[in-house]
Amino acid sequence: MTLTADTLRKIRRVELRTRKRVNHVFAGAYQAVFKGRGMEFDSVRAYEPGDDVRLIDWNVTARAGIPFVKRYLEERELTVMLIVDLSASAFFGTTGRTKHDVALELGAVLAYTAARNNDRVGLILFSDRIEQAIPPRKGRNHVLRVIRDLLEMRSDGRATDLRTALRSTRMLLKHSAVVFVLSDFLTDMREVSAELSLLAHRHDVVAVVLRDEREKMWPDAGGLVALRDAETGQKRWVDAGSVAWREQFEARMLKMQNDLESVLRRAKVDIVPVDTQDDAVARLEAFFQRRLLRG
Repeated sequence: MTLTADTLRKIRRVELRTRKRVNHVFAGAYQAVFKGRGMEFDSVRAYEPGDDVRLIDWNVTARAGIPFVKRYLEERELTVMLIVDLSASAFFGTTGRTKHDVALELGAVLAYTAARNNDRVGLILFSDRIEQAIPPRKGRNHVLRVIRDLLEMRSDGRATDLRTALRSTRMLLKHSAVVFVLSDFLTDMREVSAELSLLAHRHDVVAVVLRDEREKMWPDAGGLVALRDAETGQKRWVDAGSVAWREQFEARMLKMQNDLESVLRRAKVDIVPVDTQDDAVARLEAFFQRRLLRG
């Protein structure tokens, strides 16, 4: 893989930021949630916060004086697939960073965590078409390629074809995987529902729903405002000073959110909502902890 000096500097900055976040708590929760206990014992390792207490080897723990957990062969065979939205709406943000910035941060954290655990990681980038498809592999150089494409890949496509992205992922994956879909899901979910259910039937699918505060409520702008749809380019003048318009806007966005959650739950897909102003890694870690408690 050939990297320019500028790209390498960007990757190193992402790696430095990410390394601080891929801490013992995050890594331990990741392992406990997504690692099956398998059938064939392999070895033991020191306990890390967030590990499943059911995996503690009490005999080794008693001898060593510190807790150890059992490792199984299945634990080292996890595949993590990242599906990342590059449509025009993904580059919207009003809090100093865009939804794509959040996707980059979370994608990097997940890729580095997978690498730390010797897991395979793959990537699909999509807009109104598949922009890039990287099959899952292991190794530092492979993770660097994933981070590079997350950093630098842009698209001329403006719309969101999530259905094709999900189908492509299903065709690419030969074995069971954990699939993270990082998108704002601003698409007709009725067209996506069947493909989503097919993917979730075989794989563990997590929907990371990216949002910006302006997509939930609009401030009193005191008059007419021109709004442009990032994906269609359509422009519309609205009276943002109207209480009635703002209430209608909020009601419409809330219905879209509820409809999306309904589709995801019917497909048995876990949901992690993340706003651009959130500590995105903390939100993902909290999800891991909730799912661990859920069992």
